[in-house]
Amino acid sequence: MTISITVNGDLRRIASGASIASLVIDLDLDPKRVAVERNLEIVPKSAYGDVLLMDGDRLEIVHFVGGGSEDDGWEVAGRRFTSRLIVGTGKYKDYAVNAAAVEASGAEIVTVAVRRVNLTDRSQPLLTDYVDPKRYTYLPNTAGCFTADEAMRTLRLAREAGGWNLVKLEVLGEAKTLYPDMEQTLRATKELVKDGFDVMVYCADDPIAAKKLEDAGAAAIMPLGAPIGSGLGVQNPVMIRLIIEQAKVPVLVDAGVGSASDAAVAMELGCDGVLMNTAIAEAKDPVMMARAMRHAVEAGRLSYRAGRMQRRLYADPSSPLGGLI
Repeated sequence: MTISITVNGDLRRIASGASIASLVIDLDLDPKRVAVERNLEIVPKSAYGDVLLMDGDRLEIVHFVGGGSEDDGWEVAGRRFTSRLIVGTGKYKDYAVNAAAVEASGAEIVTVAVRRVNLTDRSQPLLTDYVDPKRYTYLPNTAGCFTADEAMRTLRLAREAGGWNLVKLEVLGEAKTLYPDMEQTLRATKELVKDGFDVMVYCADDPIAAKKLEDAGAAAIMPLGAPIGSGLGVQNPVMIRLIIEQAKVPVLVDAGVGSASDAAVAMELGCDGVLMNTAIAEAKDPVMMARAMRHAVEAGRLSYRAGRMQRRLYADPSSPLGGLI
């Protein structure tokens, strides 16, 4: 039997009856060099072995670091990033607007499509002239692929062209909904992992499918919030939360975000990040929207880490009712 606790803002499942001492050991930490706060109360080191963790406990584990700045970064496939917002590079009016929006978003990862070289007009501008691949991590994706074979071929070409092993896989079922074909997606994931790729996988908001992808070696799980380009927001927060609770790899909402509030909702669920393209590119002011999305992702992450108040059926006054005049 397992219970659910929150450690440094992240949800974690542990064995029922575990103590703080066993948790610290499991996290490969030296109990002499950390301090533990449980439900806002500091636990003395001498009590680590005696305090048993309960379902819903919230723990903060701290140690000393140089400087004093907070590092709330995240990792995927051994790479560490500060920004939890990933942005696309399609649908913009031009590359200049695209570059300005990426800058405003604070993103460190940008998705890029793999397309044929224009051999008839070599004067056409290139994305790399505006969004520097030495400054940003390019994440080649398989947008527009409807079979596992098409997707695998695309990513192998991308690796040959730019040397990228970290990739985003999406295999679509049909053109109307752009919903993922999970059978083809799982097959492609297995083959690409075997071929040495670190695969971030666009998938259905289905905890069973997500677990199969993780077991197949996916570096990150990316369930859709809503259909690609729809702007409908997170339509199935319960399933997204279940995916997050069971995952041992990063979980990012991919597709469906339309507004800053949608991005904040995704982060408040506990997602490691959010990927979006249309919400920024098709805004009336893409650069301003990119800035809004940056702040929304940061606010949602802080809100998740802070822990929301308990929901109640009835009112609970902020000020005491005793002593009223």
